[in-house]
Amino acid sequence: MVFVKYLERNRRKGRFCASKLKGKRAIELGAGCGLAGLGMALLGCNVVSTDQIEVLPLLIRNVERNTSRIAQANTDSELFGSIKVEELDWGNKDHIKALDPPFDYIIGTDVVYAEHLLEPLLQTILGLAGPRTTILLGYEIRSNTVHARMMQMWKNNFDVKTVPITKMDVKYRHPSIQLYIMTPKAQTKCDELKVPGSDQVDSEVVESNETEEKEEACNEKSVDGEIPEIGSDKVDDWETRRCGAMAARLLKDVKIA
Repeated sequence: MVFVKYLERNRRKGRFCASKLKGKRAIELGAGCGLAGLGMALLGCNVVSTDQIEVLPLLIRNVERNTSRIAQANTDSELFGSIKVEELDWGNKDHIKALDPPFDYIIGTDVVYAEHLLEPLLQTILGLAGPRTTILLGYEIRSNTVHARMMQMWKNNFDVKTVPITKMDVKYRHPSIQLYIMTPKAQTKCDELKVPGSDQVDSEVVESNETEEKEEACNEKSVDGEIPEIGSDKVDDWETRRCGAMAARLLKDVKIA
């Protein structure tokens, strides 16, 4: 929801406005239920939502039901692009080639949850990207170790920009949930991918759009007090559900004597 609400909030101007996305090719990695892909399709993109084969029946059903409802509602039907479902195992060169890269946009949400998936994910992104591809990934930080390795791999291969929390939806945002906008570095190819240790990593986050940087600098302000803490009177239903899910994951292996 954080990803889609970010698109909704910024749909009228900027790099993700509907006028710039209309007719562009986008691919969603690790789609799950396909929510992020549907969000891009609503802004005019022609989307390919991908996942492993065992996930496809649920993904196909969800895409079909939602596209049907969008057509029936007839809301922004002219703006809606298209969305289809394909199988993609990360790192599988045959799957990548069959998708006919490069894409204008590569998107994904909550795709980083285990360290062993980082390199296949990187190989897949590089295989699907072209020199002008924009990559938008969102995920929740669950492990500082995995996060550090991920950032090192990404900064070795991409120009990376962290989306400021002030650009996200006021309700659907949290300090542990990050959105990253990335573009491939010059002459970076799948066979030449850089992994941690191959080069010294630049610790600075690269801003690829000077105009947007100035705009964000003007709009940047402290958000202290806007993000509710546990125990605060400002905690809403979404925050409560999210914290409950986190607690459930932490306690799933705990046995009460």
